[in-house]
Amino acid sequence: MSVRAPAVAGSFYPGNAADLRRQVEAALPPVRAEKALGALVPHAGYVYSGGVAGAVYGRLDVPRDVVLLCFNHRGRGADLAVWEEGAWATPMGDVPVAEELAREILARCPGTSSDESGHLGEHSGEVQLPFLLARRPDVRVAPVSLSTGDFDVLRAFGRALAGVPGDYLVLATTDLNHYEDQETTLRKDAEVIGALERLDVDGLREAVTRGGVSMCGYAPSAALCAYAKAKGAARAVTVKHATSGDVSGDLDRVVGYVGMIVPCGN
Repeated sequence: MSVRAPAVAGSFYPGNAADLRRQVEAALPPVRAEKALGALVPHAGYVYSGGVAGAVYGRLDVPRDVVLLCFNHRGRGADLAVWEEGAWATPMGDVPVAEELAREILARCPGTSSDESGHLGEHSGEVQLPFLLARRPDVRVAPVSLSTGDFDVLRAFGRALAGVPGDYLVLATTDLNHYEDQETTLRKDAEVIGALERLDVDGLREAVTRGGVSMCGYAPSAALCAYAKAKGAARAVTVKHATSGDVSGDLDRVVGYVGMIVPCGN
């Protein structure tokens, strides 16, 4: 069995199981959980983005299976790379791969490849697993690493994913604008968030390219929008938006984070 070892345990989040569980559970608000078609969460270190991620996870009724749309920062491997079998290890225990779902994605989504290399050393999907385990201890994931910048390919993938049968949540991950001042980041982030709320792939592409937004996760975000539209959704709801400066106090060089949910039946 292929088991992916953690790449950022002890840096992005605690490497000790008890400390990690405490930090994750402290970030989960006591709110009523709801079923969702999809969700969007950040992937920075927990000290910076854990509060935004937790605000989303606290509201999610997480099903057994989750399609995890990761961003491939390093560009290794295939553009649409599926981890097909085995498990992903975390300090809180292993998360099995939803192998049947992963194989359905490979069979039904043109352009996908069975490829583990794009996931190795990456953090964007890994940092979601402790939150998922806290919300659903028997959770399984079908990880897909996205590295293409072709929005037409991403739209086609999202639409094809909507045809994959099963009861699952599509969870995408992104951070927003990077390393500009707070005022600039809030302005740029607002354009991106507006497009995401409309599930508007073309609007997202325009906001990112015209606005010069250094968004590491545009690919999973675009695929999620296309998926949700194809499933009949009309909107996404912003749960929380913040920046690293809200935590550090340094407002000269911040990163933006957003947490969103695509409700069922909207």
